Amino acid sequence: MFATIYYIFCGILYLLSLPFLIFLCIFKPKYRDSIPGRFFLCNTSFRGDVWIHACSLGEINSIEFLKPYLKEKVIISTITNTGYARALEIFGSNKNVEVKFLPFELFLPFLMPKNLNKLIVLEAELWFMLFFYSKSIGADTILLNARISSKSFPKYKKISFFYRQIFKYIDLVLCQLEDDKDRLIELGAKNIEVFGNIKALNKFRISKQFDRFEGSLIFAASTHRGEEDLILRNYVDSILNSKKYRLCIAPRHPERFDEVWELLQKYGISCAKFSEVGLDYSYDVILVDMMGELLNIYNVSDIVILGGSFVKVGGHNPLECAFFNVKLISGVYIFNQYALFDLISNYKIVKNDELKSTFESLESLENSYIKNQDDKLNKLMQLLDFR
Repeated sequence: MFATIYYIFCGILYLLSLPFLIFLCIFKPKYRDSIPGRFFLCNTSFRGDVWIHACSLGEINSIEFLKPYLKEKVIISTITNTGYARALEIFGSNKNVEVKFLPFELFLPFLMPKNLNKLIVLEAELWFMLFFYSKSIGADTILLNARISSKSFPKYKKISFFYRQIFKYIDLVLCQLEDDKDRLIELGAKNIEVFGNIKALNKFRISKQFDRFEGSLIFAASTHRGEEDLILRNYVDSILNSKKYRLCIAPRHPERFDEVWELLQKYGISCAKFSEVGLDYSYDVILVDMMGELLNIYNVSDIVILGGSFVKVGGHNPLECAFFNVKLISGVYIFNQYALFDLISNYKIVKNDELKSTFESLESLENSYIKNQDDKLNKLMQLLDFR
């Protein structure tokens, strides 16, 4: 009964949205691929034994580790243009994989592959019809890397009756944290296990090789306003004159490159732009004013100061730098990254007023690393029944 009512609701919603969808297709170029693919039954061939759905770019990146294991016929669906492009980049060379935009729920009954035996959905993509029709044809259904943040949980609770209906059709839930498990159980999840964040299973690859500095390279990565000044001030006051260290600073947002360059001039120290000199260690400080270089610089760094954590941003992904076994320093504001920090060892959390003393004791820091990566990968492959 619920499925029938919900399907009728989807039909009404679709009719009401039709003029707006047509408008977006005509006047918004960025939607000209995704909307026809999702709402107008374009490119409708769905064939596969396994269906993996990941909403956008971040979720697609998180499943890159699956690439060697996709030996059956696989559908990978996404919603955003960036997610679709990234999925093609990672999986497009595999003849067993079809990359699709996720169709609107109204169309799923007509597109479900008849031989589907497994549905894997990432994080919080709780589409009722996707799970319902997958179970109706006998597929195993898995919610992978599931999470519900404390901030969004009250919104979920307001319509918890709806999520209870969805979880009736989900066989296994692998969530990131104990807190996620508690919230998901309250929403009706069954057969749930705390697995951790699957982002820890990816192997990070560099695109170019830089020379290493003979001393120690400190890389302040993904910094935000206020953090560059904090780091520079303490770097200059504590270790600049030792000449053992060099500092790279990579602001999180490219629109701030000029702002940080002006800040560097105020310090009157030897500095240069990465876009002009690369990693030239004759300078005391290099401003990384190009995108896409984080992994390449992590690879030759000795110490990483991870930004977004000395101001109330919530932190950034520590796995990328821990993969390269750097000494990892973070501020205290990592509330968006607790699940990822839980997956690594030997990182140092410091308050803003402790940064100078931390600079003065860099030699005592241990190198970070990702915990039990291979063991967790083997366990997940067993849970997903991938061989």
